Amino acid sequence: MASTVWKGYIAFGLVSIPVRLFAAVRGERLGFHQIHEVCNTRVRQQLFCPTCNRVVERSEIKKGYEISKDSYVLMEDEEIKKIAPPSSETMEIRQFVKLPEIDPMYYDSSFYLTPEEPGRRAYQLLLTAMKHLDYVALAQVTMHQREYAVAIRAQGKGLMLHTLFYANEVRQVPEYGSQSDVEVKERELEMGEKLIQALAKPFEPDKLEDEYSKKLLQLVEAKGEGRAVKGTTQKQLAPVADLMTALQQSLSGKMPPAAAAPPAAKRKPIPISNKKKAAS
Repeated sequence: MASTVWKGYIAFGLVSIPVRLFAAVRGERLGFHQIHEVCNTRVRQQLFCPTCNRVVERSEIKKGYEISKDSYVLMEDEEIKKIAPPSSETMEIRQFVKLPEIDPMYYDSSFYLTPEEPGRRAYQLLLTAMKHLDYVALAQVTMHQREYAVAIRAQGKGLMLHTLFYANEVRQVPEYGSQSDVEVKERELEMGEKLIQALAKPFEPDKLEDEYSKKLLQLVEAKGEGRAVKGTTQKQLAPVADLMTALQQSLSGKMPPAAAAPPAAKRKPIPISNKKKAAS
């Protein structure tokens, strides 16, 4: 049976729904241990105090918050529990939004949200109403000594909950969008759209494979059996010198390109944002 991540209530106006959260996804990766090469033994990490100059037991460890350089305030678990916000037991829905309004960049972890027996009818009401109106609920929930902003959405026969990053957790990178002043020729845009359409397929998650982990496992098995494994040949890529030629070759799959593009000098460049205006 799956382990419960959180247990509490969804508050929907004056309606309260007892629910449980279960982890919906789990990262899978091939893990390696740290081994002492001399004796082939797995090493252990210990907690060392440089002031006392000795290894300390976990029972001696406390939580501490640094208020200045090397100065900490020690906290007890019971003290932290006393100030837990109401969202530690109740997720109060504060508003509803349309799903496309939430940028996927804000999504963090995913959970199944299931009802307890007394809340099944109210749960189904909320699920059905959200489906009909195509809305996503926003709420707050406290788990593992942190309060999360969450989005609750209808998915199939139940509700899914996604923790969200806060705005101050989204990093700004100066280099991002630095190419927005670059102009794209109308013919290039047309060819680029054709290439996208040629590669377009329905989303099939079962076809997404972790090729690197598969190759790592093959390497481990081969070394364990004393066999050699052939390395992967990496493609040597470089910036495209002739964009139109690269687009045409990508569409035709032939060398040289099947058709020559009109001379670039005779076509007036237009910004991508002005495509509709130019087309009209």
